[in-house]
Amino acid sequence: MYKLILADDETDVREGLLHQIDWEALGFDSVETAENGKEASEMIEKTRPDVVVTDIQMPFMNGLQLAEWIREHYPATRIIILTGFEEFEYAQRAIKLQIDEYVLKPFSSKDLEQVLTKVKLSIDQEIHERENIQVLREHYRQNLPLLQNLFLASMVTRQIAQTELEEKCRSYQLNLQGSQYGIALISLDRMLTRLQGPYHSYSPGQIEPSSAGESLSLRDTPNIELKNFAVLNIAQETLKDHQRGYAFIHAGEVVLLLKGDESEDEPFMEQSLHLLEQIRHNVERYLKLTVTIGAGLSRGQLSSMPESYREARQALDYRMILGTNKVILIGDVENREVRTLVFDANLEQQLVRTIKLGDDDELLDMMDDLFSELIGSGKPYADYQLFLLEMLTVLVKTAKEQGADLDAVFGDSSNGLAAIAMFTLAEDAKEWFTGICLRLRSFIAADRQSGYQRIVEDAKSYVKDHYMEEDMSIGRLCQHLHISTGYFSNIFKKETKMTFVAYLMSIRMEAAKELLMMSDLKAFEIAEKVGFSDPNYFSFCFKKSFGVSPKEFRNGVRQ
Repeated sequence: MYKLILADDETDVREGLLHQIDWEALGFDSVETAENGKEASEMIEKTRPDVVVTDIQMPFMNGLQLAEWIREHYPATRIIILTGFEEFEYAQRAIKLQIDEYVLKPFSSKDLEQVLTKVKLSIDQEIHERENIQVLREHYRQNLPLLQNLFLASMVTRQIAQTELEEKCRSYQLNLQGSQYGIALISLDRMLTRLQGPYHSYSPGQIEPSSAGESLSLRDTPNIELKNFAVLNIAQETLKDHQRGYAFIHAGEVVLLLKGDESEDEPFMEQSLHLLEQIRHNVERYLKLTVTIGAGLSRGQLSSMPESYREARQALDYRMILGTNKVILIGDVENREVRTLVFDANLEQQLVRTIKLGDDDELLDMMDDLFSELIGSGKPYADYQLFLLEMLTVLVKTAKEQGADLDAVFGDSSNGLAAIAMFTLAEDAKEWFTGICLRLRSFIAADRQSGYQRIVEDAKSYVKDHYMEEDMSIGRLCQHLHISTGYFSNIFKKETKMTFVAYLMSIRMEAAKELLMMSDLKAFEIAEKVGFSDPNYFSFCFKKSFGVSPKEFRNGVRQ
């Protein structure tokens, strides 16, 4: 079943089509209506419909303007144009916008049903082709040569000299020419819920097609490997279309090796985030699966990809805080320099990750495991002390990176080395280190929440200073705050319980209401002062917010 939006400024047309057509029988379980192009665009952003049916002549934003906007922001959405005979030549220009179908007025509900059936079958066929399991298996077998896959995996997991990288890229016919590179990891969200314990359990069961000859949907198959192959297929196609790198499977996850160049108009990381968001959206649309994508920072050398790979994995861990089904850039959630620590890399990563993202019980369990392994290792006393010193070094560096008060976390931090020298029982050392880790974890959790609140307060302050400017937008705000729009949207909605667009509109409407009560300015002058270039659209939004027009509101106040 699919979603559809019907946009027409004639109430009779909207209501007639809404009640005369059996939408569910045609395959549409969600049908919404809009009275103009502007309202339709807002609804499209909220519901992401599969099909939009729109008249050409509408106020605020006509049908072709709406179609152009849809093609720019949601290129996969199907568009059907309703047009009169006298508008036919005008409508033919819609061919350049890749309009899927058009219906010539006057038309009957049967005429529109035929067109809708055609479009629905086209969508079915496209999804069917992507979900065909046998095609995916064959595509994977033919297009991922083993040597290519092994080389790409080694490139992100171990240090390889630049000269060797260049030689093997030529040998394996891999085009990795670029000035910037980065790693992203795609993880199936269902895989995450299966690992979260009994509250999110999943029992595969037997796969049975609902009818003879019907292909299997990936939603109904428990084969994680096959789902990864399907995600890989979409990622490969997207990267190939944009010539932006390669996708492969390593350690049960889809890895993206991104390449590109810096641009004054759009930096490499911004280009990459747009591409990753496109992949995430296509996976959800065509496979009916949700994924979370973690992205590491970019580097100027292919030999630096192991660092970006580790950052991408760390970014994925933040889905436990920020939620799933999104793209998470490590630079948005952690502001730190890349460095190499002495402490064993795997153990260090596990310890720091648990302190940053785990709860007290997880941290206590890790300390139990860590010291149990230490006690059973049979190491000499000198090695035992060195082990504790390396652990202390990691904790001190982590505390400094997070801006923690060292004395508050470590007690008298100058006595740390002396304390290690005094420990003769592992249980004493365990108790001391556990206390440090718990205090550090508590500080980081509180500081992260405080950071979110500071971002929201800065955003609100900026909006109050600039809401009257016509070009005020979430993109402009995020440039000012130096964070990505996706990351900011998640934080703002979580902290305020409303979207940024709704907040900006509420500020403008309250300012307009104040000017209507306290001044004699005309409605079009007030519209300009609160950031609207179109007085008619201002009146429309005002009435939508308060139930009366600006004129009716002013007359009601002054009676």
